Amino acid sequence: MQAKWEVADVLHKTDITAYSIHQQKTLRAIRDCRTAALGGHVDACDECGTVHISYNSCRNRHCPKCQGHKREEWIHKREGELLPCTYYHVVFTLPQELNPLALHEPKLVYNALFASAWKTMNQFSRQAGVQLGMVCVLHTWGQNLSLHPHLHCIVPGGGLDKKGCWRKQMRSNKYLFCTESLSKVFRAKYVSYLRENGNVDKALIETLFEKDWVVYAKRPFGGPAQVIEYLGRYTHKVAISNHRIEKVTEEKTFFQYKDYKDGGKKKPMELTNGEFVRRFSMHILPERFIRIRHYGILSSTWKRKKLPALRQQLKVSPIVKELKTRLRKCPCCKTGNLITIETFDKRGPPAKYLMATPTCAR
Repeated sequence: MQAKWEVADVLHKTDITAYSIHQQKTLRAIRDCRTAALGGHVDACDECGTVHISYNSCRNRHCPKCQGHKREEWIHKREGELLPCTYYHVVFTLPQELNPLALHEPKLVYNALFASAWKTMNQFSRQAGVQLGMVCVLHTWGQNLSLHPHLHCIVPGGGLDKKGCWRKQMRSNKYLFCTESLSKVFRAKYVSYLRENGNVDKALIETLFEKDWVVYAKRPFGGPAQVIEYLGRYTHKVAISNHRIEKVTEEKTFFQYKDYKDGGKKKPMELTNGEFVRRFSMHILPERFIRIRHYGILSSTWKRKKLPALRQQLKVSPIVKELKTRLRKCPCCKTGNLITIETFDKRGPPAKYLMATPTCAR
């Protein structure tokens, strides 16, 4: 169901000229998504002949309206790579003391998060005598649009031993590694990365060692279906979905958020439009920054060269499913499919289509 209010509605009421060129470009794309500003196409129903005018999507990765098809394609690729073992959900979170640095040097902070998380998991897996893999998804937001950088990771419980043989389970089915130990190693590796790759204030480095860091390991997934369901919810998520926005006025934006400090209760929040856009813009990633990364036996190189041999060793076949063709049903007759008969730019559709009133021939 289409949301009544959108992030685009807030952007139409807010001056964005104070933001960086890259942020402005992203915000304009979201504002103009599926409007005449991006051009569009004229479709005709192959059953009733009704003509419909549709406007193009911006396809920006931060846009709440443009993630559905990308998510389906990505998940379809991952379904064929599932291995016969338990999968775990691990979350690496950065302390809030790093938020100012994340705003000024996001590439440094987020690259350090990916690198240190994988080095930590790889160290523990090597100690267990296996090579494992990991898929990491970067989220930078909290429910109230505050800055909250963290990695959601999917980790298979099995891996390859030194002889290249598959070990289905490294430890028990209840947990992967001790989270307290993971947290300490993660902190040390993260700080080490900052020292080696950034000009970071020594006072900040000392502060980072004054508190415990958080690595959260959720209960293992029940099976492959749960892994895929998780991927669908997290991989192509954006800072806020349009369905969470309850109202937009000339001055304020009203939306719901979950307060995890209060048992996940849904609560209302209101922000000025300017503050809403400021918070939203904090989660616009640097240009060409990769927010979904694959490591170890889940990396693209490894899967391309060695996954077929592993499948043969395990005597399992890849899950092969056809990606469903996205046919657009005619909203008039409900049975026919829409076929594009003409495209147009931002000048708008030809007058002959605007003059015609879409009516069903049946």
